[in-house]
Order: sequence, then structure tokens, then C-alpha cells
Amino acid sequence: MTDSKGDPRVLAAMNLVLSSLFAVAVVWGLSFLDVLAYEWQTIAAVAALLAVVTHLVIR
Repeated sequence: MTDSKGDPRVLAAMNLVLSSLFAVAVVWGLSFLDVLAYEWQTIAAVAALLAVVTHLVIR
């Protein structure tokens, strides 16, 4: 039990949820600075990028 890495489905779900929340914050901040438009497509793209990068880093 001490060597368990957990259920991969739970890790994937947590990664998607946390990446999405962070993407909302990042896109909102960049839209506040007039760097990016605050759109759902932009948030989805940033969330996907963050999820992939996070997945690659933890592997």
C-alpha cells in the first residue's frame, strides 16, 4: 500500500479540473492586461496545454 501511486483515473480527473481552474485564472489575468481574449476556446486550449505539460512532468 505504501508503494501505491493511486488510481490513474482520479489523477487524470484532478489534473483536468485543476488545469482548467488555473487556465481560467491565467486567461482572465491576460485578458485583464489585454494580451488574450477571454473566450471559452482560449481557456480550453490553455487548459489542454497545461494538462499535457503536467502529465509529461509527473511521468
